[in-house]
Amino acid sequence: MKDNFQIIVVVVFMVLAILGILVFSGAIPLGSEDKSLGVGTVVMWGTVRGNIMHPLMKEFNDANKSFYVQYVEKEEDTFDQELLEAIASGTGPDMFLLPDNLAFRYANKIIKIPYTSFPVASFKNNFASAGEVFLSSSGILALPLIIDPLVMYYNRSMLDASGIVTPPVYWEEFTNAVRTLTKRDESNKILKSGAALGHYSNVAHAKDILATIFMQDGNPIVTERNGSRVSALGDSSVDLSNALQFYSDFANPLKSNYSWNKSFLNSTSAFSREDVAFYFGYASELLSLINQNPNQNFYVASVPQIKTANFKATGARVTGVAISSLSKNYTTAYIAASLMSTGNFAGKLAEGLMVAPVRRDLLAIKPTDAYSPVFYNSALYARSWLDPSDKDTDDIFRGMIDGVLSNTLSVGALIRDASARLNLLLLKQ
Repeated sequence: MKDNFQIIVVVVFMVLAILGILVFSGAIPLGSEDKSLGVGTVVMWGTVRGNIMHPLMKEFNDANKSFYVQYVEKEEDTFDQELLEAIASGTGPDMFLLPDNLAFRYANKIIKIPYTSFPVASFKNNFASAGEVFLSSSGILALPLIIDPLVMYYNRSMLDASGIVTPPVYWEEFTNAVRTLTKRDESNKILKSGAALGHYSNVAHAKDILATIFMQDGNPIVTERNGSRVSALGDSSVDLSNALQFYSDFANPLKSNYSWNKSFLNSTSAFSREDVAFYFGYASELLSLINQNPNQNFYVASVPQIKTANFKATGARVTGVAISSLSKNYTTAYIAASLMSTGNFAGKLAEGLMVAPVRRDLLAIKPTDAYSPVFYNSALYARSWLDPSDKDTDDIFRGMIDGVLSNTLSVGALIRDASARLNLLLLKQ
């Protein structure tokens, strides 16, 4: 009896191995997979809280009886280190929720889905542009699930008091509004700020805001050339000097846009204390902002755009589901991941996290609450970039901003230096 059981186990694993080869060679294309191919249990790690994820996983598992996905919640602060250590020891999960800022770091630790299984054209037809951060020359790093777009929160009472009827749509309107909203005393001390921009240390998401302005200028920050990722910051075709100068001017007392300095608290706290009119943050921050000051009269709008541009762009955080290269049941993991990205799971996850789905068909169906339409619209033209190291690129962007304010180098030289440093990070893969 024991021998028979062992034979059955061996046969099952052989079948799974053969199916895995068929799947990832493209013989079984995505979208036509047979659910019955998935068997056994696969483990998925992620940082989404259990109170949101566990009901979704129960519904997902109930709908797919032939296999089971076990979700393991991890703390966001330690997720990266735990995952690296687990993969190094061969005990990691079969699949994991992959944030875009870790995609580069884990590119050689996951199974890339070949374009024979999921063609680039199908990917772009199915998913919004922000999901393309997971595309590489050798395959798809992760199947995208959700977009957390960068948006502009604004204090309605402050705008009303200054006679500003609607939030600015373009940066020119934004700078005019900031000048009107910023209140100073006779010594030029800022009493109330129009916008929390210009510095790095006390501006939440400073890197993401500046990166958004760069992308609106047409610069992708990181691009792929001859199969390798390289910095685009120094590209001569898109001069970023004006964009960097524009951002930094909000912290320069000699400029008309001056509205922020280091005496302020972190911009998130300053906004909740009603000391600043405009705050650039993520859709996922909505509930936190409400809780910090339930009496605050604020609303949300899209990030201002360049008036002369022929496209729109805002920053985003994107999360997908990736398959570990060490998975012993990668066929089932692949089937589970594809079902999550193409079924009801992605939409319900976005709803639970109060963000937007990546799927275009889901973005077309906007919830009717006050905030989601702005989030969904922003997600449709949101963009992300392949960040090789979140901490190290923080230092690079900080260096650009602080360098302009201290006038240590010319703006152009600061951008060239940042590009060189970014290239060094990209070479470490």
